[in-house]
Amino acid sequence: MPSPAQNGVRSASVNEARRAFANGDVSTAERICSELVARAPEDGAAWALLTETALQRGRPDAAIVCADRAVALMPKDPIPLILRAKCLFVSGEARRAFEAAEAAAKIVGNAPEAQDALGAIFGLLGLHQRAKEFFLRAVAARPDMPQYLFNLAATERMTGALKEAEAHCDAAIALDRHYGLAHYLRSDLRIQTADRNHIAEMEALIRDGRLAQPSEAMLRFALGKECEDLDWHARAFDHVEAGCDLQHRSTPHDHAAGIAEIDRIIHTHTRSWIDAAPPGYSAAAPVFVAGLPRTGTTLVERIIASHAAMSSVGETGAFAIEMSRAMKDTATRADPAAIGRRYIDAATAFRDLQNVRFVDKTLQNYLYCGLIHAALPAARIILVQRHPLDACWAIYKAHFQGKFTFSYHQTELAEYYLAYRRLTQHWRATLPPDVLLEINYEDIIRDQAAASRRLVGFVGLPWDDEVLRFHESPAPSATASAVQVRRPIYSSSVGKWRHHAERLAPLRERLAREIPEAELA
Repeated sequence: MPSPAQNGVRSASVNEARRAFANGDVSTAERICSELVARAPEDGAAWALLTETALQRGRPDAAIVCADRAVALMPKDPIPLILRAKCLFVSGEARRAFEAAEAAAKIVGNAPEAQDALGAIFGLLGLHQRAKEFFLRAVAARPDMPQYLFNLAATERMTGALKEAEAHCDAAIALDRHYGLAHYLRSDLRIQTADRNHIAEMEALIRDGRLAQPSEAMLRFALGKECEDLDWHARAFDHVEAGCDLQHRSTPHDHAAGIAEIDRIIHTHTRSWIDAAPPGYSAAAPVFVAGLPRTGTTLVERIIASHAAMSSVGETGAFAIEMSRAMKDTATRADPAAIGRRYIDAATAFRDLQNVRFVDKTLQNYLYCGLIHAALPAARIILVQRHPLDACWAIYKAHFQGKFTFSYHQTELAEYYLAYRRLTQHWRATLPPDVLLEINYEDIIRDQAAASRRLVGFVGLPWDDEVLRFHESPAPSATASAVQVRRPIYSSSVGKWRHHAERLAPLRERLAREIPEAELA
């Protein structure tokens, strides 16, 4: 048994490693913990932190090994179980992740750090009301912690409690006026007005010059949104452009790799490839809604999910995980039915979907339409399209927190949009018309009832008037459009790019090389 002195040294080492990890120094945290477990393999806290460093490095297999050791060594501590749940979720084991989260909930106690972390896991699992319970407890215990207030506000936004979310953002910012994420979230919670906005406050913070680069980027995007709300279009573009420049410089990305992936899919996932595939899993008929961000996918999802016979599982990412597994496992790759069964199990884990079909709105499923059809032949796929320049402006002015890294540079954005366009043309030529439907955002805005009837008919359901009242649905939404879809159909977002036609010239010029002028008018 270690002496009190040895325990003190180990505790000090773990604390040093935690500080390094919190400051972004993953290597130092990893080195300290590795040295510690080499000397004292029974140190559960070190194994728990090694779980986090492995996750940070994108090594989920190593992370789960470390998490299992931490759980075995610290059976009464909820944190290792919470980390285990996160590892399982990242690995696509949603059911087991849920079980680990539930086990943590039984022993979480009153520690606000654990309550906040557990709320985050339930949020990842799409169980936002359950997440909210733990965030509320964390905030009640520590109302002085900006992170806890922000996490609660983010969940309230998803569940439609927008006034409460704004109040909690205000509280987080009062504690930490440089909290960029809270500013960004707050700006999105309502349409800002001339007498009620945060523009002066945020611009003063930027002039002050004390913001870290990530926080300044978030404030720039928030300012772009608020200025656009007030029709201050030139000022809005100034802030958006500055935010994109900051984000583009600081975000590691391989612009060519994303386009190469699309071209590889077009080359390999052909009609003959699909026709030659063994039979898929035909016992389930999910609906996939996919497309580029900010193009109306959430609107389409909410319309369909408002039908009494439908439910939504949100953005699961489950098919991307199955695709990754299939590429590594030759036997699984040759068995589309196994992919389909595993996807259904992951997407429906711990959800009560008896006698109800579901819609999956993972945006990047546009990459996997061919494999989706091979694995789930009864599935229906809806690709949402939008005017090229409106789509690109909507993408350019948004912050995606690590995703869609092509979006912060006008030419890179145009080139990815063109690759996406080639891919959707390929799916149109490859997949049967009763499997794939393309719908334009503008058509839904122009005639909501006709577009809704088209969607409902395509997925094989009888008409239900509830789909016209999608904005009244109490169901959570975790997407970038979570606020907008709680409003009736509106047309103000159509043609917004025109306010910035001159400054979007690099984007337009690149698009015009491959898109007919009539489509860009």
